[in-house]
Amino acid sequence: MTNKPTIQDVAKKANVSVATVSRVINEQGGVRKPTEERIKQAIKELRYVRNAVARSMVRKETKTIGVIIPDICNPFFPEIIAGIERKAIGADYSTTLSSSNESKKIESKIIQSFVERGIDGVIITTADENGEHLQPLFDANIPVVAVDRAIKHFDVDTVLTGNREGAYEAVRHLIMQKHEKIAIIRGPQDTTPGLERYKGYCQAMEEYGLPIKEEWICDGDFMEDSGYELTKKLSTCKEMPTAIFSSNNLMSIGAIKALYDMSWVLGKEVSFVGFDDIDIATFTNPPLTVVSRPMRNLGELAFQLLFERMKQDPLVKNQKREFIVTPHLIVRQSCKRSVY
Repeated sequence: MTNKPTIQDVAKKANVSVATVSRVINEQGGVRKPTEERIKQAIKELRYVRNAVARSMVRKETKTIGVIIPDICNPFFPEIIAGIERKAIGADYSTTLSSSNESKKIESKIIQSFVERGIDGVIITTADENGEHLQPLFDANIPVVAVDRAIKHFDVDTVLTGNREGAYEAVRHLIMQKHEKIAIIRGPQDTTPGLERYKGYCQAMEEYGLPIKEEWICDGDFMEDSGYELTKKLSTCKEMPTAIFSSNNLMSIGAIKALYDMSWVLGKEVSFVGFDDIDIATFTNPPLTVVSRPMRNLGELAFQLLFERMKQDPLVKNQKREFIVTPHLIVRQSCKRSVY
């Protein structure tokens, strides 16, 4: 136990939800007497004392939302955050940003902190799409909106990209350039973007009757290092691919660095398409063909959905809403017609 016990600690010791503890400490009623006494005893034994921020829960609203992302270094997420903040400022809300570093354990600690502070709502790209660890948010009746990745355990509003559609168009573009040996650096298959983009790759390959060789399927982790190492690995394949589809921007950066280190020329030794448009895509030589998506719009839409939940809009009370934003292919010069 820490020196400063939390409302979560009280709930655990009393074997009740955080919301029930909150009702007792804020004298809101609606709690059975034996349960109330058990909670008060837990508070006494733990020596739990609310801080000034926690007391703001009495006001019902803090005008603050929490945003949780898995990787602050990924240039995709600052654009999402910019969209969220633009809408939040317009609605007189402030945002608190935290990064989980793709760790469920860290994410759980962030969630506990948000509950204790009485955050009004949360927008999250979760590190674990199963989502059971988000239970404290729902115990405290804090609205949640998922963006970029789904949450399976709870019915929440979700904003996604047409990942499968975007990947399909990327691979189809390579096929139209007469490429038949196309490799994929895919993301984690337990994430929505990782799995759906791989499905899009497979759909295009199968639709055009092209082989999907196991050595051309590279399992990345959405991080730059994996893009680098897996591109190096592809260069050692017995049957070399003539084109690569990279499933996210950081892996694309790693892949381009690897190609540069091997003195391979884009569009000559290998053609390349990445997922997500980033600044470096236009600075490479030649510039990268990419699947682009309106990242700020994703953030703006996520806030709008959360705002309606926080205001308890009766029109959406019993709905689980899912919005899928359509990506589009930006054709540059990293793909050349195959001569093999």
